[in-house]
Amino acid sequence: MSGLVLKNLVKSYDGIKNVIDNINLEINDNEFLVLVGSSGCGKSTILRLISGLEEISSGEIYIDNKCVNNVHPKDRDIAFVFQSYALYPHMSVYDNIAFGLKMRKFDKKYIDSKVREVAESLNLTELLDRKPKQLSGGQRQRVALGRAIVRNPKVFLMDEPLSNLDANLRVQMRSEIKRLHNKLKTTFIYVTHDQTEALTMGDRIVVLDKGKIQQADTPEVIYNHPKNKFVAGFIGQMNFIDVNVIDGTFEIEGCKFKTNKNIPGEVTVAIRAEKMINGDTKLNVKPDIIEMTGGERIIYFNLNGSKCCAKVPLDYNVNNDTELRISVSDMYFFDKISGEVI
Repeated sequence: MSGLVLKNLVKSYDGIKNVIDNINLEINDNEFLVLVGSSGCGKSTILRLISGLEEISSGEIYIDNKCVNNVHPKDRDIAFVFQSYALYPHMSVYDNIAFGLKMRKFDKKYIDSKVREVAESLNLTELLDRKPKQLSGGQRQRVALGRAIVRNPKVFLMDEPLSNLDANLRVQMRSEIKRLHNKLKTTFIYVTHDQTEALTMGDRIVVLDKGKIQQADTPEVIYNHPKNKFVAGFIGQMNFIDVNVIDGTFEIEGCKFKTNKNIPGEVTVAIRAEKMINGDTKLNVKPDIIEMTGGERIIYFNLNGSKCCAKVPLDYNVNNDTELRISVSDMYFFDKISGEVI
C-alpha cells in the first residue's frame, strides 16, 4: 500500500503567506496523479513538502496511514525525479543508478542485478559506462528515472521531468513513463504546466491556482465539466465572451441565442475552440490571424469585443467572411464576478 493524504496543508515563507493554502487531498494507492497549474501556483512546493525537502507550516502528511511530518526525507521511502535530472556528472550511468542502493549498504551482487534489470527496462544497457555529459537529454532523463526505480519506493514524485526535452521526445517519454507506472504499480505524483501531459497521463488531475485546489477529478470530468472559469481556461482552448442575458436570451455579434438556464444579467459565456463549427446557428467572422498546426488550422477573431479562436479542418472554407456554427448546447456559463460555473 502507498496511499497518501494531505490534510489542511499550509506552507508560508517569510513575507509570503500561504503559498500552499489549506490543501486537502487523498491520493490513492497506485494512482497516477497530475498536479497542473501555471508558474507559481504551488505545485512543485507540494512535492517538496511531501518529500520532506521543505518543512510544512501547518497540517499533516500521511503515507500508508502514518504521519510523516517529523520523518527525515531519506526515511519516507519516496523517489524524486527532478526537472534538471540531478545526475552526478563524475559518475557513470551505472554508478548514478546504483547510488541509492550503495548508500543503503545493499550487497554488491544485489545492486548489480537491480541496476542491470532497470537498465534493460529503460534501454540503457549499452550506456552504463558513459558519463552524463556523453548522453542526450532523453537518455539523461531515463537515467534519472532508473535511479528512482531501482530503489522500488512507495511513491514517485516527478517535477516537470520532460520540460527540457524537444517535442517529439516528450511524446515518447510520456508513453515510457506511463508504461513504467503500469509495470511498477505504485503511486506517481507528477507535476507539469503542460495541459496535454496532464490530460494524457493522469488518472486524476488536480488543477491549482494561487496555492489552492480549483478542481480535482478525472481528465474527462475536468475537460467537460470545469467548475470555474480558471479551470475552463487552463485546460484546453476556451473562448470567453461577455453577454447580457435578458429573459433567457442573449446576443453574440447580433445573433440571438436562447438558454433554458436561470441566468441573471451579465455573465461570461464560454465555448471551446473545437466546438465553433459544430452548432446550428451561423455566425460570420473576419479572421485576424490564421495558423496552420499540421492536421488543422486555428483562426483568430473577435466576438463581442473578446479575442476568440476556432479550430477547423484544413479543407474548411476560411476567407475574409468565414462562417462558423455555434450552439448553446456547447456553451458554459460563468458568473462574471466569482468565475464559478452557473
